[in-house]
Amino acid sequence: MRQILLSLLLIVGIQAYSQNPEAEKVNQLHKKKFEWLIHKKYDSLNWIMDDQVKYIHSNGWIQSKVEVMDDLKSGKLNYTSVAVEESTVSFFDKCAVVMGKGYFKGLMTDNTEFNIHLLYTEVYVKQRKLWKLVSRQATKI
Repeated sequence: MRQILLSLLLIVGIQAYSQNPEAEKVNQLHKKKFEWLIHKKYDSLNWIMDDQVKYIHSNGWIQSKVEVMDDLKSGKLNYTSVAVEESTVSFFDKCAVVMGKGYFKGLMTDNTEFNIHLLYTEVYVKQRKLWKLVSRQATKI
């Protein structure tokens, strides 16, 4: 009986999530952003980030949109792969909060590799029918 109840709750939870196309849209957009980081799609990254965005990195480093874009273009931030393990989207009016976990790999300016397992939160706000990233915070796990 217990397994039947747990299975039923799981099915209902999956159906509730899958019935929200906006949640899936934000979740796919947040994952696409990582592809843009890896492939250096600066126009796309510039488009998704709000001008007021703040990035709080796992080392406590806080950056504005201009600083993030400058560091990506200069090679100071150089991601080579991002593997999202899990991500969920919660909505609050015109705000979507993505909570995720994944492995982030890249190169430092001296070409040494980094491989970090992160728990992160991203906040998106809907502006004129478009989702914009306004805040990102990551923590090492």
